[in-house]
Amino acid sequence: MRFIVVTGGVISGIGKGTITSSLAYILKEKKYKVNIVKIDPYLNYDAGTMNPYQHGEVFVLSDGTETDLDLGNYERFLSRDLKGDNNITTGKIYKGVIEKERKGEFLGSTVQIIPHVTDEIKRRIRAVGQQDGSDIVLVEVGGVVGDIESMPFLEALREMKLEENGRMFFIHVTYVPTVRSVGEPKTKPTQHSVRDLRSIGIQPDAIIARSEVNLGSDVKKKIALFTQVEEKAVVGIPDVSDIFSMPLILNESILPDYMLEKLGLEPREADLKFWKSVVENIRNPKERVTIAVVGKYVHLKDSYISHEHTFMHVTGKTGIGVNIRWVDSEDEGNIEQNLKGVDGILIPGGFGSRGINGKILAIKYARENKVPLLGICLGFQLSVVEFSRNVLGLNGANSTEFDQATEFPVIDILPEQKSISDLGGTMRLGDLDVVIKEGTMAYNLYKKKNIRERHRHRYEVNPEFIKKLEDKGMIFSATDTTGTRMEILELKDHPFFMGSQFHAEFKSRPETPSVLHEALVVAALKYRNLVQKGFIQPEKIAKSLNIFP
Repeated sequence: MRFIVVTGGVISGIGKGTITSSLAYILKEKKYKVNIVKIDPYLNYDAGTMNPYQHGEVFVLSDGTETDLDLGNYERFLSRDLKGDNNITTGKIYKGVIEKERKGEFLGSTVQIIPHVTDEIKRRIRAVGQQDGSDIVLVEVGGVVGDIESMPFLEALREMKLEENGRMFFIHVTYVPTVRSVGEPKTKPTQHSVRDLRSIGIQPDAIIARSEVNLGSDVKKKIALFTQVEEKAVVGIPDVSDIFSMPLILNESILPDYMLEKLGLEPREADLKFWKSVVENIRNPKERVTIAVVGKYVHLKDSYISHEHTFMHVTGKTGIGVNIRWVDSEDEGNIEQNLKGVDGILIPGGFGSRGINGKILAIKYARENKVPLLGICLGFQLSVVEFSRNVLGLNGANSTEFDQATEFPVIDILPEQKSISDLGGTMRLGDLDVVIKEGTMAYNLYKKKNIRERHRHRYEVNPEFIKKLEDKGMIFSATDTTGTRMEILELKDHPFFMGSQFHAEFKSRPETPSVLHEALVVAALKYRNLVQKGFIQPEKIAKSLNIFP
């Protein structure tokens, strides 16, 4: 088993996760068995309670573990499900060490960072590769060198390099800024970052220099000289328009084969034909649609990164490009104006009451104007709330998440959950079975009765209101295996109005895009061709637009 460690320097947010994912994909296409570990040095046990504005989207794994968004990138690039063990946090490490100490496993020793914490880190990293017999395990260290939180992890990796005897390869990803006044790339920050890494006892084997412009050979030569890295192992990567180009860029460099050579493995050809076709469609789509994403975290796009990537998957498959219009759901007074001219609307998930009314207004706009709409998780629940208020006439209908005293709790915690005091215990997390009813649009889309989708929610459609909703035209086209939890909804007399309680975006892959997101994009294209071009009047759309025959 070999290990490739990716560390970061100078600043965060320069694509370390995308680079790690891309290298993993290339090695997989070279027919090596690959696994990935993400180290997040924060003290939290997991990312479940983190504010998206601070840390971006919370991604959910198949076993229900809530993680950093980089795990989503890993899954999408490798087209495989990961588990909680693929994410290591300081919280997990310290909890594990303290539990062992309480059980007496250290035989009365004074528990210290070295060796007890570092040994636990090394054990967990190795365990990931041992579980599935990986040839190569990539380890991404979150943050940047110099962060006090990451010191125990870097020390553990330094120790591993000695223990593994040539079976580890270190890549340091840095940022080379260009001073606008002189137009010259500056290597000094990279030099200092590598110096900090070497002071810990880690000598990088390769440097990936991120920059706004292409770096000349003179700049790479200078970096090599001051970092003690071979010049050919200094790889410059300028900004790219989309992350899916990264595997192609890295594969054209010497780095993949250089890594394998240094690790004592055979260089092999990587078949990237499929990936090239995806990138070609993303760069040169045959058609384009505009989808509004209505949410309260739109000022930090990483908050909805899985949706953004899922639309790219759809483009890669269909050739239909998606222009995302970010609509702030807290700007209630301008919701309708901000939705003018869009071809489809996505209402993503979320927690808390902020921005809820704006989302409800967007749903009402889509329902009344026959604009294609997809609601995910909270978007699904708010579709029920909007329909209850404006079609059933249940004034004040709401979710008990936002109004515990509402007269019409159309969204509620089910009775068997109410006795659970631990909030985590009431959450439905991870991959769960969903049963689709035949004769519905959902069945026509999925073309099968049983699917397994990823969840992250606490509240459900209240069973007491289901018949009233269905009598007025709302169809619950999928449920859980017990039939008590609603999973997919759709509307009669609307060309495309769907919602899912599960997060369809979390299982989307370039090879197999989310069925619901693809359906929304296809519906949006047909809507644009018919309505926006004036071929048909909006009030006639429901009868004339047969999107999925």
